[in-house]
Amino acid sequence: MEQISLLKDKRIVLGVTGSIAVYKAVDLASKLTQAGAEVSVIMSGAAQRFVSPLSFRSVTGRPVHADMWDLEEHVRHIALAEAADLLLIAPATANTIAKLAHGLADNLLTVTALAARCPVLLAPAMDGGMFENPTTQGNLSRLVDHGIRLAGPSEGRMASGLMGLGRMCEADELLARTRLLLAEQGPLAGKHVVVTTGPTREALDPVRFISNRSTGKQGLAVAQAALDAGARVTLIAGPISEEIPLGADQVSVQTTEEMGEATLAAIGDADALFMVAAVADFRPGSRSEKKIKKTEADEWGLAIGLEPTLDVLTAVRAQREKTGFPRVALGFAAETHNAFEFGRDKLLRKGLNYIAVNDVLADGAGFAVDTNRIILLSSAGVVEEMPLLSKTAVAERLVAHVAKTLNGN
Repeated sequence: MEQISLLKDKRIVLGVTGSIAVYKAVDLASKLTQAGAEVSVIMSGAAQRFVSPLSFRSVTGRPVHADMWDLEEHVRHIALAEAADLLLIAPATANTIAKLAHGLADNLLTVTALAARCPVLLAPAMDGGMFENPTTQGNLSRLVDHGIRLAGPSEGRMASGLMGLGRMCEADELLARTRLLLAEQGPLAGKHVVVTTGPTREALDPVRFISNRSTGKQGLAVAQAALDAGARVTLIAGPISEEIPLGADQVSVQTTEEMGEATLAAIGDADALFMVAAVADFRPGSRSEKKIKKTEADEWGLAIGLEPTLDVLTAVRAQREKTGFPRVALGFAAETHNAFEFGRDKLLRKGLNYIAVNDVLADGAGFAVDTNRIILLSSAGVVEEMPLLSKTAVAERLVAHVAKTLNGN
């Protein structure tokens, strides 16, 4: 797995308490480590009844801390608390939540939590009745009032066999929430970023449509990179099957007209626009309200008459000239030949700050792959010529360039 820049070398203390959900914490520790974080695990005595410390050591490659009274662990809680970028307690049992709410410190984890100066994120895990108990709810409210963040819990089947609210979040969600929390001081903190992604569809009849090969992968990577930089992200997405990054405000659209309307509405106060979507440039001149049958070929003809769709970037330029928003606009030019020339022409015609040009016929670039090869242009010329990179890495570089422009660097 490619390292995520946001988490690379971040020091995360993962507190693990006595719940059957400990198995999810092993997966979480593995994912955080693969993402580049340095994960130090503190286990309560009860947690060790479910999973051996060796499991965490195996996935993190680092010592596991457990005994507050071990002489080798002298003032370990201070060292861990002072060094941490984040204290994440997952699973957090009702017992540990109660201790934290009232400042008790009777094991290495609660002592470390009391000494922590970094953000603290709790992932509650307990039976539904325990979670809904007024005492537990009061303890959680007290912790939230003290600035501690909560992730979950989720609703579902418990270890008891009952259904309810109390399941610990899955590892992927906790990884995403960790990213959001660590991004709060990023270079785009306080900024509003709009990202468009995916294809659009132009209907011929209720069954058939004209579209393109876009899967939305590059736009989703840009949205995630903007979130990792601390931005508030509005994601305007055409029909895609990929998962939306946690934290993005999604607006779903189908047609180019809908994408244009949604984009113009979203950029009213936006600091940046990343126009990554591969919109359909043409639509059928007429649309049937029912499925066209083969027997109706004579009536409809076999040729499809096309007409141009809304030019979204031209509409953005017109609105931008009146309002000044978005402050920075980056477009994409997916070409099959003369990519540099066509890209530079589009940059100037659309009044963009940047354009990311790629040849979709080049090996490893284009649609439905996880890599891309980009030439980033501004009106001054080539800003950066990127070799073949993952779409994640491309997105991080594009967001970094826009962040520098917004911050006057």
